[in-house]
Amino acid sequence: MLLDHRLCNRQKDWHDYGRMRSDKARSGVGEQGKPYILTKQQAASPLLNKLYRENGYSGFVSDLLPLYRSTNDVRPKACLTRKYCDDLPSVSIVLPFHNEHLSVLLRSVYSILYRSPESLLEEVILVDDASTKPDLKKPLDDHLRMNRLEKVTVLRTMGADGKRQGLIRARINGAKVATGKVLVFMDAHSEVGYNWLPPLLQPIVDDWRTVTCPFIDVIDCDTFAIRGQGSGVRGTFNWQFQYKNIPLLNATKLPVDPFENPVMAGGYFAINRFWYEALGGYDGELMIWGGEQYELSFKVWQCHGRILDVPCSHVAHIYRCKYVPFENPGIGDFLSRNYKRVAEVWMDEFKEYLYQRNPSIRNADAGDLSKQMAVRRKLKCKSFKWFMTNVMFDQEKYYPVNEPPSAFVGSLKNLQSGFCIQSNAMAKSAVRMGKCDRGSKGQFELTWRPDLRLQGADLCLDSPSSVPNGVVVFYRCHGQGGNQEWQYYPNSSQIHQTVLNMCLASSTDGTVVIRKCRQDDSSQKWKWEK
Repeated sequence: MLLDHRLCNRQKDWHDYGRMRSDKARSGVGEQGKPYILTKQQAASPLLNKLYRENGYSGFVSDLLPLYRSTNDVRPKACLTRKYCDDLPSVSIVLPFHNEHLSVLLRSVYSILYRSPESLLEEVILVDDASTKPDLKKPLDDHLRMNRLEKVTVLRTMGADGKRQGLIRARINGAKVATGKVLVFMDAHSEVGYNWLPPLLQPIVDDWRTVTCPFIDVIDCDTFAIRGQGSGVRGTFNWQFQYKNIPLLNATKLPVDPFENPVMAGGYFAINRFWYEALGGYDGELMIWGGEQYELSFKVWQCHGRILDVPCSHVAHIYRCKYVPFENPGIGDFLSRNYKRVAEVWMDEFKEYLYQRNPSIRNADAGDLSKQMAVRRKLKCKSFKWFMTNVMFDQEKYYPVNEPPSAFVGSLKNLQSGFCIQSNAMAKSAVRMGKCDRGSKGQFELTWRPDLRLQGADLCLDSPSSVPNGVVVFYRCHGQGGNQEWQYYPNSSQIHQTVLNMCLASSTDGTVVIRKCRQDDSSQKWKWEK
């Protein structure tokens, strides 16, 4: 299973130009990654909302699109001329799913089959984690058989109680039956881009302990439009163990070559099967989901490997919106248990910074850690201090272990309206004003970054629009300034959006907006109240 470490004697262009030409000629709904816009009649269909609730994305729109469609090529132009070894290793692709919408699942499969070199694709393993939708049983099997998709197999699993085991164990089960030399883990609501696979494999051929991750593009959850993610970011975490993105070390240069990433996002990566097994695979005692990206990232780096993001490999992903379609598994605080398992095995003395901010993690029962500890000893893995010093060396710049105190803390009252900014918010929702009663007014803090964040939530005031009267929204805190950078000036009682040079204001319709700063505009006057 160990891939030979050798120089390529011959390189080749792996692009399937015939497929790319035929795709370019395709037209119709959703082709070229374009959005599907509902008609008024379609938008009024009761089925539309039903499928949103079932899936967290528009299954209604998905059913209107072809199972295989052309996509827009969002790679850097230089990727079109890249060549890779002509004898790349075979690949097993593992896609776990639980009650995935059938057309979305099949579109994931067809994009893999049609955009992966046949000589490299050993198999696609669909791991059915106790799905209950009828069309994911016999209809799925019949479709694969009738369309002669011989490289696609369905592995059906469930726990002893007949319930789902979760994403992590589904991936473990898929990896156990895989036969390819390289494992590629993916989500089952994806569409791969052109020539996505060879760039992922080349760094693994160069160094078998390298784990590679594609760039993750976005499939819009409403329209299914595909858009690129931009120039790339690095992954890290804050000390609440929330996954975060930080800028590249050379943020002014559009990357083409693979670059090191401290922490993978977790959904999409390729790994030598021998290396995966030597690392002990995923920790099989992690439950459902959560923490697995940290566990795998830490042990890859600390056990003498590395993680690379690959700009010439693109996979588009549906981020669920509107609804969370899956029931709570009813097994208590499994996230705290997962996080404690990761912290106890890999984080050494740094785990205390995590526990200080998250008492629930400190108090969780981590279970038996002997297998994971044995892997760390056997592979002579490095300390977490080494990881923080050599890999995540600029963590302190973005998420310091000891954060400076916030400049202001309390509710934000507008002096013109007498109303307060409300706390009943969701990500991407408009910031609104309301009565300053104890139950609804939010407690905010102006942090050292400086951003305006809702206490107890990873939500910040964000100004996505740069025009006057642009609505301010709640957005996940990213800690990088920009749209989320604010300053409060007590003398004028104004809150400045630093980058846009505008001021926070209360609008007559109850929303919070930005306006050109004026000393005589009382809608821009704010008071911090304890």
